[in-house]
Amino acid sequence: MMQYFGVLLSRTEFLSPLVTYHRFISFSLYVSGLVAFVFSLVKKHYLKQFTLFGWTHVTLLLIVTQSHLIMQNIFEGLIWFLVPVSMIICNDIMAYMFGFFFGKTPLIKLSPKKTWEGFIGGAFATIVFGLIMSYALLQFDYFVCPIEYDEAKEALSLDCERSFVFRLHEYALPQFLQNFGALFGRDWKTMTMYPFILHSISMSVFASVIGPFGGFFASGFKRAFKIKDFGDTIPGHGGFMDRFDCQLLMATFVHVYHSSFIKAISPQKLVQQVLSLKPEEQMQVFNMLQESLRKRGLLRLN
Repeated sequence: MMQYFGVLLSRTEFLSPLVTYHRFISFSLYVSGLVAFVFSLVKKHYLKQFTLFGWTHVTLLLIVTQSHLIMQNIFEGLIWFLVPVSMIICNDIMAYMFGFFFGKTPLIKLSPKKTWEGFIGGAFATIVFGLIMSYALLQFDYFVCPIEYDEAKEALSLDCERSFVFRLHEYALPQFLQNFGALFGRDWKTMTMYPFILHSISMSVFASVIGPFGGFFASGFKRAFKIKDFGDTIPGHGGFMDRFDCQLLMATFVHVYHSSFIKAISPQKLVQQVLSLKPEEQMQVFNMLQESLRKRGLLRLN
């Protein structure tokens, strides 16, 4: 998170140490909590206390870590958050509808009402929905631009030059599609589309095939502890966790997918990191870059 807010915080003298030492401060607070936990141990309640300690860390892993990854996805562009979340919701609704009207074959014992018909129908509907929603959001820069620091405005901004993933490109069609088009007198050789559309198919396949297993995991968890819902915040639907159980794996998948196949070093983010340095360190980076460009003949000094 500091790579996005570090530049702004470092401009305030009082908050500057938080930018430099935020990792050590966070670790120190965690260690302090661990020490306090050890001092609070009571001989008759060891098992209960360590059970609660374990539950705290499981909660941190499932909730806090997922929330952190969701925030990272949002900072890379709202489309990386809205599309995956909507896919999970669509899959949940359409799987229920297909299962309600056509379901006959049980899918898994943990959820007796889930059927293969609902699972397959939901997957197909999710892929179609993902393509439509992705194309709609790609028409607006607001949804595809990552949050970056604007030196001119001295503030975080959503204005950007679109990356390769969000620009139209021409692709050569496979030979069998060209032959198929020729049967109808069509000259299908190339197709123009956004590369993100292809990535949305990957996300929709994960959302419809692997995503439901987050729900199955939650069902097994509730059965193990003989509870119906995780909470009662939403009347008739349980708590927030009952509505977002399938989102558990999706945030991690999108973050890993984006980091592995999409994310690239951008000049704007490099500038953000340089601006978070001390003034003398910024000058050192400037001189080193200037000397390197001069030696390679890319920069000529008068």
